Amino acid sequence: MNKPVRRIAIFCGLLVLALLLRDNWLQFVQADELKTHKNNRRVDIARYSQPRGNIIVDGQAITGSVETGGVDFKYKRTYNDGPMWAPVTGRSSQVYGATQLEKLYDSVLIGDDDRLFFNRTVDMITGKGKKGGDVITTLSSKAQKAAFEGLGDKKGAVAAIDPRTGKILALASTPSYDPSKIAGANDGKEWTSLDGDKNKPMLNRALRETYPPGSTFKVVTAAAALENGLYKDVDSKTDSPLPWTLPDTVTPLKNEGEIPCKDASLRVAMQWSCNTVFGKVSADLGNKKMMEQAQKFGYNNDKLDTPVRAAQSIYPKDNRPQNAMDGIGQASNRATPLQMAMVAAAVANDGKLMEPYMVDKVRAPNLNVIETHQPKQMSQPMSRDTARKLQSVMETVVNDGTGKNGRISGVTVGGKTGTAQHGVANSENPYAWFISYAKGANGSPVAVAVVIEGSDTMRDDIAGGALAAPIAKKVMEAVLSTSK
Repeated sequence: MNKPVRRIAIFCGLLVLALLLRDNWLQFVQADELKTHKNNRRVDIARYSQPRGNIIVDGQAITGSVETGGVDFKYKRTYNDGPMWAPVTGRSSQVYGATQLEKLYDSVLIGDDDRLFFNRTVDMITGKGKKGGDVITTLSSKAQKAAFEGLGDKKGAVAAIDPRTGKILALASTPSYDPSKIAGANDGKEWTSLDGDKNKPMLNRALRETYPPGSTFKVVTAAAALENGLYKDVDSKTDSPLPWTLPDTVTPLKNEGEIPCKDASLRVAMQWSCNTVFGKVSADLGNKKMMEQAQKFGYNNDKLDTPVRAAQSIYPKDNRPQNAMDGIGQASNRATPLQMAMVAAAVANDGKLMEPYMVDKVRAPNLNVIETHQPKQMSQPMSRDTARKLQSVMETVVNDGTGKNGRISGVTVGGKTGTAQHGVANSENPYAWFISYAKGANGSPVAVAVVIEGSDTMRDDIAGGALAAPIAKKVMEAVLSTSK
């Protein structure tokens, strides 16, 4: 072989080698990246080439699939009572992607999960089309309906959990939207309207929005007082002068109305929501101890997965006057409705906080269960003794205090109202809160948090006991009716 031919042969060999290297690189190194690339249309075509598996509540599918008549995207997602269930399901859109359970369990729902390999193999052998698995939730349809209808045209959210297990029973958020209306390839007009809506209907307020918790946080402050030995008895007088001035300032902390707050016991202070008592408790304990107590309840946790990740509730590192305000649920204190439901749940469950979750099982198309969630303790925010004392106090709030609208005939209910300041110098309408639990024959099957962010109620009439407590009552009744 002469030199020119040899050079050409070597050059061609190098080209073949480069081609082989590139081909293997694409197939084995970049395969996953290319498969999930946002511009890879083939992936979306495959995703919507058959019906998705379903999200299940109380044994019934709250999702479905319908034929589109299109060439590429043969099926699109549908939702039963879409606005009510949107905070649970999220969306699955041919154009705008997936969120929440639809996103987290996408591989199961479309049948690509590795655990469904056997099913895919059998379907291939028998000539059947690929099928997706189902996601079975912990939600209660009755509780969800009570929460959603209770919120009505108000802007707000509800979170309800089973204190004994951590099962999420309801997640409602209003205003809401119907994911069915943005599921197809030609729903751009509806998407633009939703995306530009100043009321943020696609925001999951139950999990992803934080608010100042107001006086509902006084339950945490009372727990801190008892756990740290500041006070041993909920019925003994506290060292709480009236007026009381915020530390390092000349600013007196005010109470709402003429209520018996001077040296009030923790029971009386909770019953009438005395700011001065709990502000001073927070100041006496100091920022470090208050932060530690809040964190035991789940605050400052940026990885709280339900499995949908909840926004981080914040008890901040703060100076002395701000810490006093943090202790009454103001200043930089921020919490999700789920977080405050967790506070009520820990009290109801004798001091044990269970990890909240909303997916009970995942099953294959042949109904074999491929994943089961086991209840797991998250923390021990307080002793059994402290929890029992707080139960007694919270039950006083409902029976003889600001939470009377949460009472249920023949049922023991504990709760705490809250009306949280909003805006600079409280210039905007306050947030109305209520957290509660109800006891049945086998302990407490439900703890609830309700927040009303906005309504047509006159400013002077906005209060947690008036607006939020009746909604919590309906949710508790719904759960109790199914747990007998």
